[in-house]
Amino acid sequence: MAYDDTLAARIRTALEGRETIVERAMFGGLGFLYHGNMCVGVRGDALIARLGGRADEALSEPHVRPFDSGRGRTMTGWLLVDPPGIESTEDLEAWVDRAVAFTGSLPPK
Repeated sequence: MAYDDTLAARIRTALEGRETIVERAMFGGLGFLYHGNMCVGVRGDALIARLGGRADEALSEPHVRPFDSGRGRTMTGWLLVDPPGIESTEDLEAWVDRAVAFTGSLPPK
């Protein structure tokens, strides 16, 4: 599955200045790892965000849906944010910041 290059570039901008960010092809898209832990990514035209225990409450927000790994398995603690939910820079940065806050609490890999 191809991913949205423009969204990937926007995520790179939102992550600028943070240490230990690595990009890797994953889930049929592109993932951004923070200290070795998957943090955010792009799948198609949607943002993948890893929020851990806060993902369930975030699923009630507009334009958010569960993240399926592509193999029919819903990933607990992860979600997808569709384009209307990340249209503005502020909205995208807010999702990225939430994911970085969660993955930053995990032990580095």
